[in-house]
Amino acid sequence: MAALAWLLIPLFAVVGAAIWGSWTTRNKTIGDVAELAGYARFRDAMERSHSGAEGADREMTSTASPSAPSSVRSSHVSG
Repeated sequence: MAALAWLLIPLFAVVGAAIWGSWTTRNKTIGDVAELAGYARFRDAMERSHSGAEGADREMTSTASPSAPSSVRSSHVSG
């Protein structure tokens, strides 16, 4: 029985190596193409939102209430 256990260890190692080898040599280009397309869509969306941000900033400053404080003061307690 001990000899069978010693024979199973290399068998499991070979099966594990075969699984790892097939996983590392898989075709990764399919995921890369989809990821790059998603990045291109993200970049386009950021460019569109950046170009519209200047108008939004002007709109926010014109609708700000005059009673709102322009800066926030913080107090520090020294001990």
